[in-house]
Amino acid sequence: MTPTLGAPMARPAAPTPVKFAHRTDAGRVLAVPTSTPRLSWQIPDAPPEFAAAAYELEVTVDGGPPASFVVESAEQVLVPWPAAPIASRQEVAVRVRVRDTGGGWTDWSPAALAEGGLFETADWTARFVSPRTLGGPDAPSPLLRGRLDVPGEVTRARLFITSHGLHRAELNGRRVGDDELAPGWTSYANRLRYRAYDVTDLVRSGANVLDVALGNGWFRGRLGFRDGRALYGDRLALLAQLEVTTADGRTHTLATDGSWTAGETDILASDNYDGQRTDLRRPARPDRTTDPVDVLDEDLGRLVAPEGPPVRVTEVLPAVTVSTSPSGRTLVDFGQNLVGWVRLTVRGLEEGAEVTVRHAEVLEDGELGVRPLKTAKATDEYVVAGPDEVTLEPVFTFHGFRYAEVSGVENLDPADVEAVVLGTDLRRTGWFESSHPLLNRFHDNVVWSARGNFLEVPTDCPQRDERLGWTGDIQVFAPTATFLFDAAGFLTNWLADLAAEQYDDGSVPFVIPDVLHTVRPAAAAWGDAATVVPWVLYQRTGDAGVLRAQLPSMRAWVDRIAGLAGKDCLWTGGFQFGDWLDPSAPPEEPAAAKADPDVIATAHLAHSAELVANAAAVLGEHDVARHYADLATRTREAFAREYVTGGGRVISDAQTVYALALEWALLPGEPERAGAGRRLADLVRTSGFRISTGFVGTPLIADALTSVGEVDVAYRLLLQEGVPSWLYAVTMGATTVWERWDSMLPDGRINPGEMTSFNHYALGAVADWLHRRVAGLAPAAPGFRSLTVHPLPGPVLTSAYARHLTPYGEAAVAWARQDGRFTLSVRVPVGATATVHLPDGSAPVQVGHGSHEFACADPYPRDRELPADPTVRDVLDHPATWAAVLAVAAELGVTGDDTYAAGRALHYLDAPASELAEALAPAGLAPQAAAFRARIDALFA
Repeated sequence: MTPTLGAPMARPAAPTPVKFAHRTDAGRVLAVPTSTPRLSWQIPDAPPEFAAAAYELEVTVDGGPPASFVVESAEQVLVPWPAAPIASRQEVAVRVRVRDTGGGWTDWSPAALAEGGLFETADWTARFVSPRTLGGPDAPSPLLRGRLDVPGEVTRARLFITSHGLHRAELNGRRVGDDELAPGWTSYANRLRYRAYDVTDLVRSGANVLDVALGNGWFRGRLGFRDGRALYGDRLALLAQLEVTTADGRTHTLATDGSWTAGETDILASDNYDGQRTDLRRPARPDRTTDPVDVLDEDLGRLVAPEGPPVRVTEVLPAVTVSTSPSGRTLVDFGQNLVGWVRLTVRGLEEGAEVTVRHAEVLEDGELGVRPLKTAKATDEYVVAGPDEVTLEPVFTFHGFRYAEVSGVENLDPADVEAVVLGTDLRRTGWFESSHPLLNRFHDNVVWSARGNFLEVPTDCPQRDERLGWTGDIQVFAPTATFLFDAAGFLTNWLADLAAEQYDDGSVPFVIPDVLHTVRPAAAAWGDAATVVPWVLYQRTGDAGVLRAQLPSMRAWVDRIAGLAGKDCLWTGGFQFGDWLDPSAPPEEPAAAKADPDVIATAHLAHSAELVANAAAVLGEHDVARHYADLATRTREAFAREYVTGGGRVISDAQTVYALALEWALLPGEPERAGAGRRLADLVRTSGFRISTGFVGTPLIADALTSVGEVDVAYRLLLQEGVPSWLYAVTMGATTVWERWDSMLPDGRINPGEMTSFNHYALGAVADWLHRRVAGLAPAAPGFRSLTVHPLPGPVLTSAYARHLTPYGEAAVAWARQDGRFTLSVRVPVGATATVHLPDGSAPVQVGHGSHEFACADPYPRDRELPADPTVRDVLDHPATWAAVLAVAAELGVTGDDTYAAGRALHYLDAPASELAEALAPAGLAPQAAAFRARIDALFA
């Protein structure tokens, strides 16, 4: 059913509360990341004639008199801070109203509240402290304790806190905050994030006790596939500053120093990869803490306030089934591959009894399929204190799983077990739906993979002994990510780490934060995250500030690879990941793709040079823009000279190289472009409409086919269900996107390759094409200030829908094909415009904000008929006829493999359809050649 798009209000609505930079906090924003935060707001609805001309911001500081700032501008996204910079701890209240071109004002928005963090190192009286004798690498998790006497009525209290390792704080026995795995993972040596909490309700007059338990986490636990441990240091440490204001206006501070003490908790061991072991016979919070602490000499200048949300529990899923495996094990299926942990309620167990929970993404032979975890144990263990009912769950680990194996509990009741879903608490901003159930499930899988892998950093996988911020994965997925989620704060934080970890020569580490420390790393598509991700963020959010912050990093990367390419502008030789996990690559050699790595590398040099030129132009650095635009031009010319034939063939003749050449304008002219487009479409046809691309080509191939007019071929590729394809995993029961096209083989066995994750978002990057081209909702200007609505209905889908919460508000597109008509509904947010293209080829229509309806003749009113004198290519493009050919081939024993049959047709595409007989069963060579030819001749008579 096509969603209904609402009608506009009779008068402009008041603006929404302002948003501070990219923070998405509900309510008061604590520790804004800068003293001059840019501000954004939306006007939810307005009459069609409404147009903004100016805005007025009212800023109130610490409850004083408001100051008003009128700006003659229609901008409403990331406008400059109008007042004096916010001071540390200072509270500001901001509201906005907008004047239209007729001189009328909207109502004021509700006031938005924010507070300055601790902007200067001098604001910190706390120092890092670490237990002197407790809390070693193999010892129980320590708890640090500080006390504060508050003489009077409490009016305000704030806790500023971070740590080396993970921390969980309790104030007077009550938990502080609702975030998990704090302070998260950043490039600790360069940037350590702290958070601020409003703890006014937790502090009391008189004695107060602050307890903070510490866990290993990324700082000291296992990290990376090289079994690295304690990569950032071998001592857990805490930095905490509790500031309490009483009714008399005085501030009382508890800061970590040498007076704090330490004890041990009931957590015997914790590790992100291996899990947590807890002994409930021990106190979680010891009555007495007697171990002294050491004050550490740590640089407080690396402390940064958060730019995005923390990790939180985002959902809790019940068990779907509890069953017994062939070996007699108790298995729980949660019905969804997810990231988090198992929450288990037990009762009636003897003191000292052990309960164990093991995790895995899939089953193999009815048992947990743990081989893809590699060395990660992914196991939580509990020693219970006795028969009383208790709920078991870890706090200092996380797992990627759908299935859990529980031992130590007899007759497990499904009501006693649930999955706690964790992830960076990103606001959902994008949705897609169509008339194709498998396609909808695939899109859901993309969303779930993003949710699972967007945990502190954009990781590659959440389950095995890796979980690293691979640059190549997010580079290809960034457009999809920024449609589905408000990921701006999350990704700008990661980009700041990228710039901090970048080598002096401009090399970009393969993973950010860098725990591999590869010597002078430079790999196409991976290092290009330095240029691509900032540009995508600018395009999707309108934030030129991210370009300003990242331009030095962008330039350094391009200068590095331009140096590797040399004067001829051809980046050749050296290590490359290439078109990683091309389905033709052997399981043990994921880089052995069809696409030539030199072609891929040189293409990325041209593309990244162009992005740097574009970014410099946006920032008004025109000399810089000209320099990199010239580099991009010279590289394109070198690419065409070295790798492209006069007919448009590209060296290595792989789907990926054609997609790159077509989408990045690497072909010298229209004849070569036409030839490359034909060749790409023919390669897809003769693959049996199976995907043949890896990480590099997958995000581009559907767009490349679309741009050369091969929309039907793109749809055949998209909706293919055989292996390899996007929908194959869905037919195998996948609930997330797989790392390999065949992470699970058709017989239900796990792929023998070492790298076989069942939760990897990279190959889901095609979802961006679903949003932009299938549904037809795309940005035409930075921040979606202008939209392109250009749906491509295709011959199979009868409806599609996309909705996105743009910086200006909600945009939506819904189309349907029915009874020979194509209908289209469009919703444009206030402050934006749209150009609408209908599939009948009529002239585009410009529309403003509000809801709009369109209709035209259905471009696919009936099944397309085969031409009168069909070619082999025509037959491949006609599903019913091709199916008939395959049925005859299978009946006569010529072949039962449709992929093989399509491949045999490659050199006969322009021949008459009857020549399929020679292509599949050559006369004099195939036993059934004569019989097959007779049947084929009859088919096309």
